[in-house]
Amino acid sequence: MSDTLWKVAVDAPLPEALTYKFSESLQRGQLVDVPLGKRKVKGLALGTTTEVPAFEIKSIASIDEEYRPLPEPFVKWLEWLASYYLHPVGQVVQSAFPPLKKTDKQRASKRAPVIPQLSADSELDLTPEQKTCFESISQHSGFSTHLLFGVTGSGKTEVYLRLLDKVLKEGKRGLVLVPEISLTPQLVQRFARRFGDKIAAMHSQLTDRERTNQWWDIVDGKKSILIGARSALFCPIEDLGLIIVDEEHEPSFKQDEKLKYNGRDAAVMLGKMMNCPVVLGSATPSLETWKNAQEGKYHLHTLKNRVAGRSLPTIEVIDLREQKADDDQQKLMVHKYSHLPFWLSPQLYEKMNVVLEQGDQAALFLNRRGIAQMVVCPSCGHTRECPNCDISLTLHAGSHLICHYCDYHENFKTRCPDCKEGELEAIGLGTELLETDLTRLFPGKTIARADRDEIQNRADLEDLISKMETGEIDILVGTQMIAKGLDFPKLKLVGLVLADVGFNLPDFRATERSFQLITQMSGRSGRHVKEGESPGYVIIQTFNAEHESITFARNHDYEGFAQYELNNRAALSYPPMGRLVSFRIQGTHLGKVEETARLLARRAHSLKAQFPQYAPMEILGPAEAALAKLRGQFRYHLLLKTNQGSIANPFSRQLLGDQEWVPSGIKILVDIDPMNLL
Repeated sequence: MSDTLWKVAVDAPLPEALTYKFSESLQRGQLVDVPLGKRKVKGLALGTTTEVPAFEIKSIASIDEEYRPLPEPFVKWLEWLASYYLHPVGQVVQSAFPPLKKTDKQRASKRAPVIPQLSADSELDLTPEQKTCFESISQHSGFSTHLLFGVTGSGKTEVYLRLLDKVLKEGKRGLVLVPEISLTPQLVQRFARRFGDKIAAMHSQLTDRERTNQWWDIVDGKKSILIGARSALFCPIEDLGLIIVDEEHEPSFKQDEKLKYNGRDAAVMLGKMMNCPVVLGSATPSLETWKNAQEGKYHLHTLKNRVAGRSLPTIEVIDLREQKADDDQQKLMVHKYSHLPFWLSPQLYEKMNVVLEQGDQAALFLNRRGIAQMVVCPSCGHTRECPNCDISLTLHAGSHLICHYCDYHENFKTRCPDCKEGELEAIGLGTELLETDLTRLFPGKTIARADRDEIQNRADLEDLISKMETGEIDILVGTQMIAKGLDFPKLKLVGLVLADVGFNLPDFRATERSFQLITQMSGRSGRHVKEGESPGYVIIQTFNAEHESITFARNHDYEGFAQYELNNRAALSYPPMGRLVSFRIQGTHLGKVEETARLLARRAHSLKAQFPQYAPMEILGPAEAALAKLRGQFRYHLLLKTNQGSIANPFSRQLLGDQEWVPSGIKILVDIDPMNLL
């Protein structure tokens, strides 16, 4: 047979696929081994070509017999990802294969099985609202996108389970994506009780061997439902009949490293390629999704009530500015509660006493780890900063300072290293300090802390959840780890210690994130209150009682909030009214980084001047990033903003060009539709 020329996406940071020759028969989507320089790398055959390159063409070394060719719609989806997110196609392709080789021998493992074996449960009766949603989504079998918009505790999961059951009965399979933080044992157990051994799971806590085995269980057709974090999208599932993205608003669906894809957007595109329905679920949909539903691009299905007639929690806002008032009544109050720490209002303290006396649980939420946000010298104003990052160190355990970005540690010395006179003082608030203070205030009560310092693996999280479910824990203190998707029957009070933490970040989505977090955290309270019982209670402590995210959240008014925020964004063409692309220029030499950032901006302005179709492109910057130095790298940002979405990708691709012009030691990272601008 004569040689055929093939385009192969090789595992290397190259913008295009390379040309190789091969004399045997080969299928598009097949994994192959090819020579690249002096080494051998994996590549994916993308198709034949008639273009003969000007250099000597090497031959494909061999076909990787272990893997069948990837399904055609799936290969198209991988090509779309590479093109849309401007990432080398060969590196995108590698995510579609498991980390290890397949083995038939299974070593005995001491770890718990990935999917627990549980006794089956029966279907719950659907409420009229759930039934309407289930039936109207069920009418669609081809590609369509649905937003299941339901308040916290309205029974979205039961609708997912019914839809999956229907898909399995039709001989098809399902993919369920959830944010990594919500991929709790609770959720996997709920699916395992309904579908038994038909479930496979993928998340970051699995070992490479567990991940490989789960991958093959799906690809070989042994399992019918894959539940996982965003990376589960890359498992090629044939006969895909339904994709569900739960908590679709979660920023963790966006990957911040390497291929900067958004799992929700990629899932919608995969549904389009595979021609199957996609269901996005949330109590606080992202504004991008809400706008699509309002414009009729997505079908909107609403669950306005909690199941079993349970009421939404009562929300009380405590204005911390009034705690410091100087009238006589306030002075009496201050005297009576002088034993309370500065972060705890008398109202929250009293409510905690009431709830705990009834034998119920309370949870306090603060999105900051450690004891104090920073240490400062009152004599000279010196603060301890990380030598690798432009960020202050956080005090932990009263004895050591840690950088939450690069993990730099140093011992906490009280003498100021700068003026040698003052004594460093801890300022600010963290979950560790809350735990210490609560132990003093509530002796005899069991207090647990859930943050990344305490919960480092799956076993820790499972242990915490089971103790909350059995009622062994009285007070739970945590970061956003406890705000998502958890369901504790005895949790009757949720306190947001300082709602202001996320208000003033230099990010246009700060208000949206704060609203979502307040609503999601409130939604943990009183989920199992029976009719006639008093509803769950939420207390929000803040210095900004009139902040929009609080005023709308206390009235459970998502639609009002969305309208308000969309109007704000429209005025400035911010997403979802416009499109953003961010370029991050980074390197270890500050002068070089600045120079490259300015050069990139000059290229952008001349490109805009040269092509009339790029006139609506706004070029912002370059400027130092909000985190100007991270892990020893200096960082600059250039932002592109446009209200004509279609020009964002071609403009960015042309702007970067072949990158031959970028000085050595400097990296330019492009992020299409960025979620994080720090």
